[in-house]
Amino acid sequence: MLDGCWSLALGVNLWVPRTYANTNTAYDEPHDVAAQYAQPHRDFRIRCEREVWVVISDTAHGLTQTQQRDEHLIKKFYLITIIYPTMKFTFLFTALLVSLTASIAQPVKPFRIAIAGLTHTHVNGILGRAHDGDIEIVGIAEPNRELAERYLKQYNLPMSLVYSSLSELLDKTKPEAVTAFNSIDQHLDVVRACAPRKIHVMVEKPLAVSLAQAKEMQALAMQHGIQLLTNYETTWYGSNEAALQKLKTMGPIRKMVVHDGHQGPKEIGVNPEFLEWLTNPQRNGGGAITDFGCYGANLMTWLMKGERPLSVTALTQQLKPDVYPHVDDEATIVVEYAHAQGIIQASWNWPYNRKDMEVYAVTGYVIADREGIRFKTNPDRAEEFSKAPPLEKPRHDPFALLAAVVRKEITLTASDLSSLSNNMLVMEILEAAKQSARDGKRINLQ
Repeated sequence: MLDGCWSLALGVNLWVPRTYANTNTAYDEPHDVAAQYAQPHRDFRIRCEREVWVVISDTAHGLTQTQQRDEHLIKKFYLITIIYPTMKFTFLFTALLVSLTASIAQPVKPFRIAIAGLTHTHVNGILGRAHDGDIEIVGIAEPNRELAERYLKQYNLPMSLVYSSLSELLDKTKPEAVTAFNSIDQHLDVVRACAPRKIHVMVEKPLAVSLAQAKEMQALAMQHGIQLLTNYETTWYGSNEAALQKLKTMGPIRKMVVHDGHQGPKEIGVNPEFLEWLTNPQRNGGGAITDFGCYGANLMTWLMKGERPLSVTALTQQLKPDVYPHVDDEATIVVEYAHAQGIIQASWNWPYNRKDMEVYAVTGYVIADREGIRFKTNPDRAEEFSKAPPLEKPRHDPFALLAAVVRKEITLTASDLSSLSNNMLVMEILEAAKQSARDGKRINLQ
């Protein structure tokens, strides 16, 4: 119930939810409500449930406001009829409410989604959502039958969902969108298959294995009018959004330091299917520099509202060549902006798993990790801590967001963490960083 949500009505037809309250009294049947309130020509006040309320003009001839919230929570309505002599007004108002109620009562169909590949262990996220009701996994394209059986048994899903090829899956199931949890170099193949069929795509970070592949993916998405999103774990941290809001009170950003990584993929025990391509530079685009460097580039692009950097300088190392002989395991990337600096510290050598950032502005700073934010708003105040609230729906979850974007319920901004525009700039930063580390020099982007 929403305190203070009141309607003032004069003799009209009124839809109300099944559980109806006035002065904290519940009524379960329509005659109970009608008996107390359906008195012709009598003004009355109704305390409504928070999901829907209406406000009626007390001059008898106008609806001044109609507002609705949380349509998916509304289960049943009763029509309470109170006769008022102004039949024209009664008819129009009834028609409006019938239309509104019909719209609200319409069940929302689960979002039909398919999975391309199971070799990226972040696929646990969507498999764990399979029974939530708002999404429907219509198929999984995975040629490795043993891997598919392992996952589907774990999540109590039937093997009939599995297809040996993505093309067969798309033609037979016709999903609204595909999520890619295969190797990064296969993201382009997913978009090549989906875009001409007008099927939207979300890939796991980073967008592509190279800038050249990212440009082809972008061109296909634009040509065929599909959404192409990139999923990062840090997008769903309420602390990052809280940091952004707090920074708005501190003036321009001057320095950003982003730390991402863990002890190493082998050290933390990723499965062999994932480890095989994660440590292959042709399939992953690099080691720690791409695996975790992309997080910092993504967050910086968002914090800087899509501003294009001036230059990128990077240093990579192989601190564990016996474990990762073909890729870097340590990377530092310096991103130069016109009036700020960004430092990305991506590593497979941290003593623990971390995804956090420090942002320094003119009058204060914010340090954010998954749990919340520490901040100082001016030199004379002590540092404070704030536990971050969860993100609002549908921005709290990658697949809820994907559904909302595909169904045009929300529109992403150009610098949004999941947007194609943001992640094309991420790919430019990563490409320049790899070139800088290889050539030992600063790479200008403009």
